[in-house]
Amino acid sequence: MLYPKNTVTRTLISLDGMWKFQPEDGTIDPGKPLPAPQWMAVPGSFNSQTPDAKFNNRTGYFWYETTLVIPADQAQKRNVLHFGSVTHSCEVFLNGKKIGSHVGGFTPFEIDISGFAKAGDNDLKVRVSNILDNTTLPSADYHDGTVQPRFDFFNFAGIHRPVRLYSTNQTYLETIQVPYETDLVQTTVMPKITVHGDFASCQVSILDENNEVIDTTDSLTGELHISDTHLWQVGKAYLYQLRVSLFDENANLLDTYTHQFGVRTVAVKHNKFLVNGKPVYFQGFGRHEDFIASGKGLNLPLLNLDYQIMKDLGANSYRTSHYPYSEEAMQQADREGFLIIDEVPAVGFFLGFNVDLADKRVAKSTWDVLDPQANHEQALREMINRDVDHPCVVMWSIANEPAGHQAGAHEYFEPLCKLAKSLDWQKRPITWADIGNDDWDVDKIADLFDVICLNRYFGWYSEHGDLAAAKQALSENIEHWHGRFPDKPLLFTEFGADTVAGLHNLEREPYSEEYQTDLIAAYFDVFDKYPYIIGEQLWNFADFKTSDSLIRVNGNLKGVFTRDRQPKQVAGLLKDRWTHGVEDRAAK
Repeated sequence: MLYPKNTVTRTLISLDGMWKFQPEDGTIDPGKPLPAPQWMAVPGSFNSQTPDAKFNNRTGYFWYETTLVIPADQAQKRNVLHFGSVTHSCEVFLNGKKIGSHVGGFTPFEIDISGFAKAGDNDLKVRVSNILDNTTLPSADYHDGTVQPRFDFFNFAGIHRPVRLYSTNQTYLETIQVPYETDLVQTTVMPKITVHGDFASCQVSILDENNEVIDTTDSLTGELHISDTHLWQVGKAYLYQLRVSLFDENANLLDTYTHQFGVRTVAVKHNKFLVNGKPVYFQGFGRHEDFIASGKGLNLPLLNLDYQIMKDLGANSYRTSHYPYSEEAMQQADREGFLIIDEVPAVGFFLGFNVDLADKRVAKSTWDVLDPQANHEQALREMINRDVDHPCVVMWSIANEPAGHQAGAHEYFEPLCKLAKSLDWQKRPITWADIGNDDWDVDKIADLFDVICLNRYFGWYSEHGDLAAAKQALSENIEHWHGRFPDKPLLFTEFGADTVAGLHNLEREPYSEEYQTDLIAAYFDVFDKYPYIIGEQLWNFADFKTSDSLIRVNGNLKGVFTRDRQPKQVAGLLKDRWTHGVEDRAAK
């Protein structure tokens, strides 16, 4: 599907704002007004907009309601409801009738409402579920009406991203992709375009950043050419547009749309990660969509602030831990020249998982108990189909911290890895984030991936407070992984320590800002010894909300910044390192 926007042929209405909302305490008739609603902002998590615990920690079903007003002239056209995301699943009702549903909380879906809507007022309701179980992404234990997450972030839910109504003519562009081949100077573009309906002629053009047409064709399958290509580069983005227009036999415009793309190459060779044939070194973070009041809801001022903070530090990358981020976040990464590891929400795939990394032994293999394959495939398809043309996306992450050491893991992941490659015309590298329990000596899945991403917490969950021992353990771990897979580069996607902002300690003990700084510096000392390490992404960019536990006091406090984006001491270390010598680290 295409990202919804206004064009000469398409009208766009935002439905964001204040909606009526209530939990499902009994049977609710979708044909009648909600009986006892309160107001809730859309987009946004319902858990974070009220101090009422019955919303914050409740598992089950919840209802949203608003009035959708369709102008009379627009009602004659094809009208489509587009949801940026609803977490985790939903059913949609219009004027009392169910018109669609979706499973998966982090990718968009849309519903053609032309046969259900009328001019004027329409009653729109969305029934949302935050239930997770052994079949869902993320994964959780669901028992007696309660979700017990197998993941270490809060189970925010609701209508998290924009809701829009857009209209088209009966002939319209369905999908656009922009495959290309380039030698980094000359580029040949071979668009893949699908159309619904009849048209007499078309025009497909490439525009540069000055909106100048540089090539055009009158065929949907025709090749286009870019001479002296402006490459999309790390920290120096350049974006082209593919403009597609359809006409009837009288040369009347039926539909038009511009699709943004960048030209660059990505490859893994000789233990290097290459963008445009040159090695890059990933500097950045694991992150979460998480903030006060908005929860996981799209918050554009915050999104922009986060990018500006990361740029100021010298960061060039992040992982969308642990789910695809908003389309708007991907668009901004394209503009800013950030490298993105795009991760599907396959987190919690580990029976007995505990956030302290203790290996809780269970009688059966994870892969004998969980049954998420169908939902995993759907989530992977939706993420790649949405993000395939974003130049910022340089790697697909198939899962975060699965039980890759247990029987059945290889059989589970092999078809998913093949699916990811088949869906991506660029054949970008694929990876996963490895948990410490699934180490080099027991892992069963690393052979499936192009890059080994490691989440390691020496000096925190093990060797706690002993940085000398942590450095030794980290060095040995790196060398063992390289010894087993000498042709695969290593990228550290998580490392860090919980840190209470403002806590200072002369002895530089754990939880102090001094200890966090010392631990990160120790890791950097080790990383710099090994030329096959291609990057460092700290856990985490900012503190974030989690479920309550004995080791989670007011959330996960491993952030370089507090939840309200105030820096901890370690931010100075990062800025000093990341704004000097990145080229040397990439080329070492």
